[in-house]
Amino acid sequence: MTTSTPVSTPYSRETTAIEVVRGIDLTGRRAVVTGGASGIGVETARALAAAGADVTLAVRNVDAGQQAATDITGTTGNDRILVAPLDLADLASVAAFVRTWDGPLHMLVNNAGIMASPEMRTPQGWEMQFATNHLGHFALATGLRPALAAADGARIVSVSSSAHLRSPVMFEDIHFQQRPYEPWAAYGQSKTANVLFAVEVSRRWADDGILSNALMPGAIRTNLQRYVSEEDLARLRAESGGGTTPSWKNTEQGAATSVLVAASPLLDGVGGRYFEDVQEAGPNQPGTRTGYAPYARDPEAAERLWQVSEEHLRG
Repeated sequence: MTTSTPVSTPYSRETTAIEVVRGIDLTGRRAVVTGGASGIGVETARALAAAGADVTLAVRNVDAGQQAATDITGTTGNDRILVAPLDLADLASVAAFVRTWDGPLHMLVNNAGIMASPEMRTPQGWEMQFATNHLGHFALATGLRPALAAADGARIVSVSSSAHLRSPVMFEDIHFQQRPYEPWAAYGQSKTANVLFAVEVSRRWADDGILSNALMPGAIRTNLQRYVSEEDLARLRAESGGGTTPSWKNTEQGAATSVLVAASPLLDGVGGRYFEDVQEAGPNQPGTRTGYAPYARDPEAAERLWQVSEEHLRG
């Protein structure tokens, strides 16, 4: 069962991922980090490895993944860093990853993503951001459910964004077939889906000891923004409270909330929540870009999204 008391931590937005795992022993625990070759993914993996976990980097570019694994081993001394191919937009790739996994999985960090891209579609005709950010991770998590259940207390980390405040999941037209494509609306609904997924996992799979929480990592300059203009980046910084003062986090700080959700004992028994700046966040207040939108934690929307996602995977 999930607890209802808000989680309070001793950390702040300046806290790094390594600081979050200080004093935590993850020896014998296994983690998968999607998109673990760059950005906050590699720093999430590094912190988990530093605490002793066996970490698999699930990546599209295996060569980049191998370079990241070598770097992580060099900085942590942990040589139990594996690399496996995974393209979240390709369900055959997801299925292949699931087939090759053996044994329990304690931490699944759904970190990989695509942001505000030009209109692109999968072979099924699905809008690429929703397909990658949500459906691919949904297929991965449901495929790995037996491994997660075998871990006895597994956690799924759902990396969302404050951009979820831009849009609920538009169930009547998820894939922009009736409305004009808009990159940020597409990104926003995919990030709302990440939060709803965490809510529904924690309801459906709690009896298996599996819980999930969602998070906003913060404003971090990474390859995720490869489709985002400098003008959009300036606007995002202003919306995050920076104004003319830089408010970007570095990647080590950006990974801190993911690591909190993945590994901190402060979150034992906690599921279906939303975190930012290494703290549990409350509901969004008008005029701000922090906290969660009520529609992102609506249990009816979460259940509907799960059903729709299953229908997508069945074809």
